[in-house]
Amino acid sequence: MENKIKHLEMIQSVIERMGNYSFLIKGWSVTLVAAIIALTSRDIPKLFILLAFFPALIFWFLDGFYLWQERLFRSLYNQVCKAKENEVDFSMDTTGVLKEKVCGKPNTWIRAMFSRSVFTFHGGIISAIIAFIIIVLLASYLIV
Repeated sequence: MENKIKHLEMIQSVIERMGNYSFLIKGWSVTLVAAIIALTSRDIPKLFILLAFFPALIFWFLDGFYLWQERLFRSLYNQVCKAKENEVDFSMDTTGVLKEKVCGKPNTWIRAMFSRSVFTFHGGIISAIIAFIIIVLLASYLIV
């Protein structure tokens, strides 16, 4: 039983790291997008705001990737829980659980990107960028 517990602890530590990475990515995404928006409110050309889409999209892809990996390791964790003590091999290979489903749907990177938690957050950031662009365009149109 000791080997099984150690293996489950190893997998759990990876799951925790993936969650921490996701948290950090969300923080960096907000920080960089806010910095770019703050810079465009100065004398920098307004087209500079389009650069805010780059970190927003990159961090969205990364956050989806880490959620996907976290789900794979959760499936591996469940697989190890069901295994007998003599079957524990300390493998961290998730290829055996790639075809397992999450909530009845295939576990893919794209599905993780459009999960409620990831899409809501990063979709909100992208919506904020679009709203800022519209406000800037309307303000420049009304001022001229």
